[in-house]
Amino acid sequence: MKNYIFIISLILISCEESKIDFMEVNANDIKNEINKFKGEKSVLVNYWATNCSPCIDEFPMIMDLSLKYEDNLKVFFVSNDWLEDKKKALKFLNSQNVEGLSFLKNQKDNDFINQTNENWSGALPFTIVFGKQSGNVVDFWEGKASKKRFIRGINIGINEGE
Repeated sequence: MKNYIFIISLILISCEESKIDFMEVNANDIKNEINKFKGEKSVLVNYWATNCSPCIDEFPMIMDLSLKYEDNLKVFFVSNDWLEDKKKALKFLNSQNVEGLSFLKNQKDNDFINQTNENWSGALPFTIVFGKQSGNVVDFWEGKASKKRFIRGINIGINEGE
């Protein structure tokens, strides 16, 4: 009986740990979520993977910026890990204190890349900023970027049309 109580306790604790809604999605699913913020917030989408060192390096900085600009910016993280690495990606997101909706790519690479942004080579990390007013892409870049680069992109999105 003690073993059952212990196991149930572990299950309950592990369920409470994650504050992430980690959805398997295709590129169109992500666009639908982005569109929900049109007219309210700029949206920054960061495409990353657990096996991508530059992705992991810039992650804490993106988290800091998401808090700094939370009134005007929504940040989504899209894991490009393989589906069999879903637990690994979720564990990493939890370690970074990510909350809310995050995504795991569930689409063939070429289709996902082409439907996400025709100028994306597929290199990670990849970041796209959508304008607050239009909901359209206003900035994007491949590779690890500086805080200054992120702030510039965020400001373009937030101040779009001004």
